[in-house]
Amino acid sequence: MARYQAVDRNSVLDAAELIVRTKGIAALTFDAVAKAAGISKGGVQSSFGTKDRLIAAMYERWGGEFEALVARLAGPEPTPEALARAHVEGTRRTDKAEGDRAAGMMAALLNSPNHLKGVQAWYKQRLDGIDTDSPEGRRIRLAFIACEGAFMLRYFGFMKISQREWRELFADILALMDGAAPAMPAPSGA
Repeated sequence: MARYQAVDRNSVLDAAELIVRTKGIAALTFDAVAKAAGISKGGVQSSFGTKDRLIAAMYERWGGEFEALVARLAGPEPTPEALARAHVEGTRRTDKAEGDRAAGMMAALLNSPNHLKGVQAWYKQRLDGIDTDSPEGRRIRLAFIACEGAFMLRYFGFMKISQREWRELFADILALMDGAAPAMPAPSGA
C-alpha cells in the first residue's frame, strides 16, 4: 500500500509561478504544475481544488510578500502618503524575475472577475486617505499611478525600459512625490 505524502504548498506555488513566468498563463495546468513540482496531478488538485484557487494562492503569496516589503519601508503607523511612497520604493526595487512573476500573477487575475474586484479594492484602499484636494495629495496620486504604469509597461513587455531608464523614472516619480522638479541630465557636449 502506498504511503500518503504531504504536499508542500510553497513548492507547488514555486512550480506554478515558474510556469507562468517562463511559458505564460495559458501553460498553467494541473498537469504542468504537477510535473514541475514532482508530484501527482491529484496532489495539486487536493491542495488547491481548482485552477482559480491555485491562481488566487499564487497572487496572495506574491501580494503578501510585497505588502511586507511596503510595511517595512513605510515604518510603524504610516500615513497613507507614507504607504504610497513605500509602494513606489518597493516597485523601484523590483528586479526582472520579481517583475515577471508579478506581471504573470496580474495577467492571471484579469481573467477572473472575482479576482479583478479584489485588485480594484486593493488599489482603492492603497489610495484611500490621500487628500486629493491638496496639491501634495494630487502629486502623490499621480506619482503612484505613474509608478504602476511604468511597472506594467516594463513587465508586460509593452515598452523596453533599461535599468538606467528605470532608475531615472523612479527618481522622477519620487521627486514628484516630494514636490520637486525631476532631475535633468547634464547637456551632452557641454
